[in-house]
Amino acid sequence: MRLVPRLVLAVVIVAVTGLVAYGVGLAGRPDTGRPDSRDPSPVAASAPSLVPSPTPTPTPTPTPTPTPTPTPTPELRPGPALLGPGDDGDDVRDLQARLKQIDWFEADVTGYYGDVTAEAVRGFQAKRKIPVTGRVDRRTQDRLHAMTTEPTPGELTNQGNVPGALDQRCKTGRVLCIDKSSQTLRWVVAGQVLKTVDVRFGASYTPTRDGAFSVYRMSRDHVSSLYGSSMPFAMFFSGGQAVHYSSDFATYGYGGASHGCVNVRDYDAVAWLFGQVHVGDKVIVYWS
Repeated sequence: MRLVPRLVLAVVIVAVTGLVAYGVGLAGRPDTGRPDSRDPSPVAASAPSLVPSPTPTPTPTPTPTPTPTPTPTPELRPGPALLGPGDDGDDVRDLQARLKQIDWFEADVTGYYGDVTAEAVRGFQAKRKIPVTGRVDRRTQDRLHAMTTEPTPGELTNQGNVPGALDQRCKTGRVLCIDKSSQTLRWVVAGQVLKTVDVRFGASYTPTRDGAFSVYRMSRDHVSSLYGSSMPFAMFFSGGQAVHYSSDFATYGYGGASHGCVNVRDYDAVAWLFGQVHVGDKVIVYWS
């Protein structure tokens, strides 16, 4: 009777040991070796980083560049008057003739410094940014002399340039008769002088050619292809040389020169000539 309990105990021990050997868990289900779905996942959600984000570098505010203060232009002051209203004599006559050379004085040369002369001086000064006073100081006189030539006796006595003797070749036909000695051009038809104007010629390095020619081309609003300068009322007679109006001659007088052309400073006169001259008319350039 004592052997039965011991046998039962042994059977129980053997059974329990077998269950353990076959992997039956104490919880009553097979151990698959996988984590329980109720357990937290071994790959947990990423935790917030504990490394602080870099602080952005602030953009520097540009320093405005100060605007430089312009240096004031010194004011020109007129010098002592050499000539002024009320004066008279040869110096005034010379002044008027020089102003006339560059078309600032349109009245007759009288030798008396009156309102007309003062107005002409004011215009000349304003154009050259000289203090405008209507009186002639050293600066005004020097600038005027630099732009003009010594007046001829004809200019001082309201005769303009005095033409020399008429060349024999100018006494027949229709001729632009150009006298280099007296710096004049005469329009002559059948020996009769119909118009006389002052002219100037080319510089020493571009001289106006002497001789007998004829007008071969006329161009009312011509512009030089070599120099880009305006040549209104151009009457070509020798290559690129022509008789034409010159604003430079009208402004600077004999203080300048052409590139070989015959310059006329009287706009109305050369416009009139352009209406009279025909292609084929003679051109005589000579020294009287």
